[in-house]
Amino acid sequence: MTDKSVSQKAMELENRYGAHNYHPIPVVLDRGEGVFVWDVEGKKYFDFLSAYSAVNQGHCHPKIIQALTDQAKKLTLTSRAFYNSSLGEYEKFITQYFGYDKVLPMNTGAEGVETALKLCRKWAYEKKGIAENQAKIIVCEGNFHGRTISIISASTDPDSKNNFGPYTPGFITIPYNDTDALANALKDRNVAGFLVEPVQGERGVMIPDEGYLAKCFDLCKKANVLFIADEIQTGLGRTGKRLCCDHENVHPDILILGKALSGGTMPVAAILANDEIMLCIKPGEHGSTYGGNSLACKVAMASIHALEEEKMYDNSLHLGKILLTELRKLQSEKPDVVANVRGKGLFVAIIIKERKNKTAWELCLALKENGLLAKPTHGDIIRLAPPLIMTESQLMECVSILRKTILEF
Repeated sequence: MTDKSVSQKAMELENRYGAHNYHPIPVVLDRGEGVFVWDVEGKKYFDFLSAYSAVNQGHCHPKIIQALTDQAKKLTLTSRAFYNSSLGEYEKFITQYFGYDKVLPMNTGAEGVETALKLCRKWAYEKKGIAENQAKIIVCEGNFHGRTISIISASTDPDSKNNFGPYTPGFITIPYNDTDALANALKDRNVAGFLVEPVQGERGVMIPDEGYLAKCFDLCKKANVLFIADEIQTGLGRTGKRLCCDHENVHPDILILGKALSGGTMPVAAILANDEIMLCIKPGEHGSTYGGNSLACKVAMASIHALEEEKMYDNSLHLGKILLTELRKLQSEKPDVVANVRGKGLFVAIIIKERKNKTAWELCLALKENGLLAKPTHGDIIRLAPPLIMTESQLMECVSILRKTILEF
């Protein structure tokens, strides 16, 4: 059996026995460490996607893996039918770290968003006084909060939405980065919450105007509406701060976290809010068998400690500025390929001028051949999001790969 057939066989197995709900770059990864991954043939690559920002701390971070393995030998899951020795410790740690009264632990980001929607509606009926089943939640065009039925009901992406109806009612859609539209929508007294991504990642790292989040937060406060921040992808250092909302000193009423909360080891999500909101949910009204499991609690604490102790937030901010500068130089050199670049921290997008056989997909295939893994989103956009542990010298090596590939494209 040749090396090539190892990759081919693995891809054929996925295609034969797996649902066809993804279109992966044709590389079969077998091992990861830090900013690098290796395929089954042993070829080494820079990871410039970080599992959609779930691996901010780098692949197989030793402190996170140690916490995972130590706890896995002791106790993994009890369900919430009983107390466990890790959950209270984790709840105290994460609420104090982010400045909230309470946390509701879940597993995936989509579960986190669904939980936030339920919590917002419960608050609307029990605290704000909205009539039963009349609560509305404002969302933004171009959003991506997950792919459950209620979440796609709030989506404007045809790939996520088409032929999955009937849809869940109760959403008002407004343009992103438009505070006037939000102010107008807030005139509806049945509005309970505003759900927003501080940067729209899946849309192609769409960054709103400076001051947008702060203005939206103020508008929500005046209207007695909950400001709900989906920081699943933007949080935990991706944009150069602990949370992306921190750039504008906004403290969301409901904060949704996921992805890097586990450093890419297992699904861990969290929803944080203060007592007035969180205690609207009573025993039996919401939960998850795996939510708050002992393994997740230890992993999440280790993941945050790693980010903090190794100053990954600062590194993201510093390297992000360098990466943007270098990509803008490349844009000026090769405007027939690079139409635009934008970014915040190590969350960057290159917009490609596509032509026949010269697409963002083809460029990602060329990057793969040159030792860097990235993936297009929305056709002509390549999202760049390397692990936050990357060094400046490693980043410049990646810039060289990007430059070489684009100049030859």
